[in-house]
Amino acid sequence: MDKRLADNLSLKGKTALITGASQGIGQGIALGLAEYGADILLHYRQDRPEANAVRKDILKLGVRCTLVKADLSKTGSVASIEKQLNVQPDIMVINASLQIPKKWIEVTQQDFNLQMDVNVKSTMLLMQRFVPAMIEKGWGRIITVGSVQQVKPHPAMLVYAASKAAVLNMVQNVAMQLADKGVTVNNVAPGVIGTPRLEQGVPQSDERITKRLETPQGIVGEPSDCAAMVLLLASEAGRFITGQNIFVDGGMSL
Repeated sequence: MDKRLADNLSLKGKTALITGASQGIGQGIALGLAEYGADILLHYRQDRPEANAVRKDILKLGVRCTLVKADLSKTGSVASIEKQLNVQPDIMVINASLQIPKKWIEVTQQDFNLQMDVNVKSTMLLMQRFVPAMIEKGWGRIITVGSVQQVKPHPAMLVYAASKAAVLNMVQNVAMQLADKGVTVNNVAPGVIGTPRLEQGVPQSDERITKRLETPQGIVGEPSDCAAMVLLLASEAGRFITGQNIFVDGGMSL
């Protein structure tokens, strides 16, 4: 690899906050950014032993890792995250999300509110809380983790898919306003990724819809596939990329 490119991918001296990082895609991203030198602020909701296990793996990479606990469905959760930090993040990966699989006709107001609070409202609040310090420094990276469902919604994920589409619009809106301030804002949209969430029970779809949701590559992605794209966007190598929606989906969005 060209040394200049390798240097631009380095995150040494940077601190990254990753929400929902105790498992799945978030865990993969945290490990990937740590491997390239970033100190990690690892957010989790409730499973401390699980988060501790990820922290141990991160510390083996020679960087620092701080655990941050907060339930993003609760009022005051973002303020709670800030109180637990002794450093402002240079990079923020907004990965934590909630999905409640149900047939659209069975979705309740509580289902709607919970998913919108975690997936959309907390994204805005996290940006409001941590972006000003990035602007002041003249450098920052915001990466949201969306979903291929932005364009190919699963019939059992009406609200989840809508929430991810809303976050993409938010990303594009904020990216335009921060473009001249050294802060990039992008959305990474995974397809079918091999995580614990994949094992959740989802109501069956008819054959016509199931075929539409197939992945052309015929394989399931890994969290490391998402981590590679996040690394690019989080690094100096990705400085000229902002306001983008980048699919990591094996062609599912085609």
